Amino acid sequence: MTADVFNFVDGSHAAPAPIQPWSPILVPCEAIEREIERLADAPRPEDGRRSTLIVHPLCTDGSLGFGPGVDVTINVLKPGEQTRALRRNSNQIEFCIRGSGTMYVGHNAQPFNRWDVASIPSMQPYYHKNTGNELWVRLTYSNAPLLRKLAVHWVDYVDPVQIRSAAAAGEDINENINRSTAPDIQISADGARLRGYEFLTDIQVVENKPLVWPWETVSQALSFEKGDEKRNIMLLYNPATGRRNGTTHSFFATLFSRQKGNPSGPIGRGHKHSSVAINYHFSGRGKSVVDNVVVPWKAGDLLLSGPSWSEHAHYYDHEGALVLTVQDHPLHIGMESLIWQERMDGPILNLGSEDGQKGYIGPRQAG
Repeated sequence: MTADVFNFVDGSHAAPAPIQPWSPILVPCEAIEREIERLADAPRPEDGRRSTLIVHPLCTDGSLGFGPGVDVTINVLKPGEQTRALRRNSNQIEFCIRGSGTMYVGHNAQPFNRWDVASIPSMQPYYHKNTGNELWVRLTYSNAPLLRKLAVHWVDYVDPVQIRSAAAAGEDINENINRSTAPDIQISADGARLRGYEFLTDIQVVENKPLVWPWETVSQALSFEKGDEKRNIMLLYNPATGRRNGTTHSFFATLFSRQKGNPSGPIGRGHKHSSVAINYHFSGRGKSVVDNVVVPWKAGDLLLSGPSWSEHAHYYDHEGALVLTVQDHPLHIGMESLIWQERMDGPILNLGSEDGQKGYIGPRQAG
């Protein structure tokens, strides 16, 4: 059945449309804690998932995003509880904010403790078990809202023991029909080529392992004392993402430290980028200035701190700070849409597609 109603929209005289960023939004620690307790007190769901999506008030299309293309979910498990295994074609970053447990992805079992960060690749069966003695609480970030907008978010329960590859489960397959036997013809000296369809259906595989970045190890690379010659911000890098420098193929996560007794200077101009930024502050106090809106925050607060193409800057008081930031930077690199303006009077750069920002110190030393 085909639709018989459609629209023509005349774009002949349309002026370039300005970007309309979502507003910054703060989810205070107290609200998160109340929701954690509510989930813990509720009857156990059939699939074991005690979870709540944090949805931005401007998200009215049913995609359930905290940002336009990213969701944030509070996940809670009581001691001894286990979730039912799932597969989904969205990728995920997890951050443990309380307790401990074990994350099972494919054939891998990984301990997952407070302030550890983990990646869950797309289409790998996974489940969680609380192997500790207290509530296990995680924040999960995924690209599901984007896939919902595209009407392709696929989720299904699985038995991880019985998962087999499509090739193994299929009937007779001619293994000689693959990309290595397909035509690959040069068309121009500039690089244009013709390729057989097998290059689309038998894409070269880049292994994407589930990874954990333990806080106990990662924290040793962060600066906690002035003059210790360590960095204040570090990327949690997954080599499967290559030049996109991601933690997953959609997102990068960074961990940021600000030393105690080293408050920020006066408020100045910020920077902006097309990738969205979400900050979870797990220590300290400070404020963010987003398109001239001042947003104070404290430990335990979640903040949509850099809505796409909003000018923003962050400032810290004498307590210092620890911050997890998640951005959809790698997604934009893949789409060639990552624009970045470090100075409001400076150039707009297309990172990954042209020469990038040099001399960038950003939150490592400045401010």
